[in-house]
Amino acid sequence: MSRPSSTGPSASKPCSKQQQQPPPQTPHAPSPAAPPAAATISAAGPGSSSAVPAAAAVISGPGAGGGGGGGAGPVSPQHHELTSLFECPVCFDYVLPPILQCQAGHLVCNQCRQKLSCCPTCRGALTPSIRNLAMEKVASAVLFPCKYATTGCSLTLHHTEKPEHEDICEYRPYSCPCPGASCKWQGPLEAVMSHLMHAHKSITTLQGEDIVFLATDINLPGAVDWVMMQSCFGHHFMLVLEKQEKFEGHQQFFAIVLLIGSRKQAENFAYRLELNGNRRRLTWEATPRSIHDGVAAAILNSDCLVFDTAIAHLFADNGNLGINVTISTCCQ
Repeated sequence: MSRPSSTGPSASKPCSKQQQQPPPQTPHAPSPAAPPAAATISAAGPGSSSAVPAAAAVISGPGAGGGGGGGAGPVSPQHHELTSLFECPVCFDYVLPPILQCQAGHLVCNQCRQKLSCCPTCRGALTPSIRNLAMEKVASAVLFPCKYATTGCSLTLHHTEKPEHEDICEYRPYSCPCPGASCKWQGPLEAVMSHLMHAHKSITTLQGEDIVFLATDINLPGAVDWVMMQSCFGHHFMLVLEKQEKFEGHQQFFAIVLLIGSRKQAENFAYRLELNGNRRRLTWEATPRSIHDGVAAAILNSDCLVFDTAIAHLFADNGNLGINVTISTCCQ
């Protein structure tokens, strides 16, 4: 099933217009001093998980984080010289156990080895496979730098910890946070907002800590996304409502807030999503996820507001669903 793009034409374009008042069902605005801003978000793309009970259900959830093991600090010239012995001559990453060599003793990493027909150093045969047990023992006694050391990561890790850390390293490139797989952009955190402003111009941005996120045409078939931005406390937050159809006739909605920032920065904030109307209220409170984690990880872990079509219709007005969004800072 094809999924509309979050920046596609016609009905799939998000953020089509901006309002100053909430939709007709008058969603609850947490700040009594002034009415929250509101934006109308048209449909755009994906989700899956369990339904949230109807009526006045209040759910709280923990936030997301990241981390890594190993040591940190300057690396001695002797240590650098030792780890350089493990550099793959093709990709310049480290050759880690299991370590295979050519018949002359030259090393190449396992990923590159699968693409080669001969040794890149001596052009000798790579078969039969020969294990270099001595180098494997040395590798087990050495701490290797993170592959993102050039962008700021100072950790050195045992080879068994290295892959897991690099999957969640704060210094790895950021991907475009827009839902869907159509945009392949990657870059540093400082360039994310610039990318969104130039490549995804249709996304609406509202100012303030209390806003109304109005998703239009929630009855559109298939997998659909609604996306907008919220700016407050000197940061930008991405609001995503995603609809998935896990199997025919059973659709679920997933609503989440992501910080355009690191996991550490995300820990300084909390957000609340609230549906209300017809004397019913549904609330979700949590720590925003960093865009490093992405929407898919939140859905996979059910770390978001989840509700089915029946609940959506309880709060919708003529096929449009208003979600009150409140961002607050956490006491440190």
